[in-house]
Amino acid sequence: MELILKEDVIGLGYKNDIVNVKSGYGRNYLIPTGKAVIASPAARKMLAENLRQQAVKLAKIKAAAEEKATAMSNVKLTIETKVSATGTIYGSVNALHISEELAKLGFEVDRKLIKVVDVKEVGDYTAVVRLHKEVSVEIPFTVVAENAPVAEPVAEEVPAVEAPAEEAAAE
Repeated sequence: MELILKEDVIGLGYKNDIVNVKSGYGRNYLIPTGKAVIASPAARKMLAENLRQQAVKLAKIKAAAEEKATAMSNVKLTIETKVSATGTIYGSVNALHISEELAKLGFEVDRKLIKVVDVKEVGDYTAVVRLHKEVSVEIPFTVVAENAPVAEPVAEEVPAVEAPAEEAAAE
């Protein structure tokens, strides 16, 4: 079933795209929610006319997305999170965390536009931010431990505990 999308649908397409979907998905979800219409010849002509009228507007939107992408290309994020002694993160770092860190830097990005695998360990990773259907930017980020390592203070206390035991054994 061919449909014309009326708004961006994550994982399917962007506004004004003509997509092929299964009949049930189109009839039961996309058309009733107003996200798409059937791609009839009349609808295709209407789409072509709308695209001609919106060409300048779309160029401005794409230019704005490219400008935002160039501004974001120099960004390197550092995300602090709680980490166990083995270096494993409690929970995970996902698109929501990256969106919040970008917001702190002044870049408002919807978390749904950020693609990143769930990060479970400390290290360096890359997230992809899709600002426009033709414009995306890769954001490198580093996950670091928020809490200080606990192993060092424990090592210092161990000799203090052993010293009285040695004195008791000597008596």
